[in-house]
Amino acid sequence: MGASDGRSALRRALLEGVVIPAHPLALDVERRLDERRQAALTRYYCEAGAGGIAVGVHTTQFAIREAGLLERVLRLARDVSAAHETKTGTRVVRVAGVCGATAQAVREAELARELGYDAGLLSLAALANASNEELLAHCREVARAIPLFGFYLQPAVGGRVLDYDFWRRLLDIDSVVAVKVAPFSRYQTLEVARALAASGRAGEVALYTGNDDAIVADLLAEMDFGGGAPVRFAGGLLGQWAVWTRGAVELLGQAKACRAAGGRGAVELLARGHQLTDANAAFFDAGNDFAGCIAGIHEVLRRQGLLAGRWCLDPDEDLSPGQAEQIDRVLRAYPHLSDDAFVAKNLSRWLG
Repeated sequence: MGASDGRSALRRALLEGVVIPAHPLALDVERRLDERRQAALTRYYCEAGAGGIAVGVHTTQFAIREAGLLERVLRLARDVSAAHETKTGTRVVRVAGVCGATAQAVREAELARELGYDAGLLSLAALANASNEELLAHCREVARAIPLFGFYLQPAVGGRVLDYDFWRRLLDIDSVVAVKVAPFSRYQTLEVARALAASGRAGEVALYTGNDDAIVADLLAEMDFGGGAPVRFAGGLLGQWAVWTRGAVELLGQAKACRAAGGRGAVELLARGHQLTDANAAFFDAGNDFAGCIAGIHEVLRRQGLLAGRWCLDPDEDLSPGQAEQIDRVLRAYPHLSDDAFVAKNLSRWLG
């Protein structure tokens, strides 16, 4: 398959809409990579029905770069997901996080491409004070190395505000295949969607929700801006979907069915969306400006047995005071949202 055919197949897969969990990092008590559990996590996501994985992103901890783990973690996820593809005949879209100033970002994009990743999720956090012209020049350089998954990361966890003009011009870059919209703001979310509508590329570029506080609302919405074709979110690339992934796959399927049926079942789905947002507030530590978001994801996976502990690369990064109690609360309140039984049934094999 040529590069053009490969990109067309990637666009089709993304536009169809898939679940893409943001992949965590499994560490042992010495804060070293636990390859056995890292591989088990990838097996979990693949067998839960996720259509992709995102590795080297915020949930994987950006500090893997300083720790010298980026290539090792990317390669391991590539190998496990490729084995799943061979065994099942299904496709797993592999998205690699790409960050840093231009030289670093291009190196990371080239590495990801060499390792067989389909797209680069491009963080612009390192260019906090850059103008739109500088940001777009950076994006064009990285886009020469790998198809781009644009990324609106909320400022609370290191992102920056990106205006309509930036998104409209980014969408003129041919190799942009998708945009993850995660500002946790309806106003900013609509600016990205409006830019896509104005670009005329809604049939080529997929919108993916990263708004963990509004997953269902994003997946159900059709956005009509009074000119051009309406746009909608095809799927999600989410830290929330790093846990309860089996349920996330079911949720996306139900959202697609709801849209196809003209909205039948939307009220029930929106009610579940509020429950997911409540759970996400606990897991992501929203009450403390998301300080414990990665540790919170780890804690849920630890309780399921997928992780041995909630250790992060930074020894000071852990649950916030009271966060464990909030996690206890939502686990009691919403047992129907979890996939504990699915994990328990398969855990020993995934760890094998």
